[in-house]
Amino acid sequence: MRSYPTNSPDAASRIVALMLISDGHVSRLEMDAVHGQDIERELGLAQGDFARVLQTLCEDLLMSAHGHRLLTGSVDEATLAAMMAEVTDPELQHKVLHLADTAATADRHVAASEAWIMASALKHWHLVEVPAQH
Repeated sequence: MRSYPTNSPDAASRIVALMLISDGHVSRLEMDAVHGQDIERELGLAQGDFARVLQTLCEDLLMSAHGHRLLTGSVDEATLAAMMAEVTDPELQHKVLHLADTAATADRHVAASEAWIMASALKHWHLVEVPAQH
């Protein structure tokens, strides 16, 4: 998986892109929802660049997808943590969370994989208290 400069538009939009593909299906409702929120302007992307980020993410995942049924099957905690670590600015984190939530709820169903990504973002960005495990 490639890395992006910290707090770059590509790093931020890749997390939203991951949310879109995490359940194995990108619906028109989800795409319309994030574009309705003007994702490219919100995250500082040039017109049409969200599609490029989404395609690049899919290419990266395909390269590591051997043996997995889903494109996102190779995304583990470490990979997700690395992606989240590339977005450190609190304002940008909140924009990403809002856009990711918009994508996840557009089809009125939040898949387990979408909930996992959202929970990971909240945990890694210290936006919720994580209960101690005993």
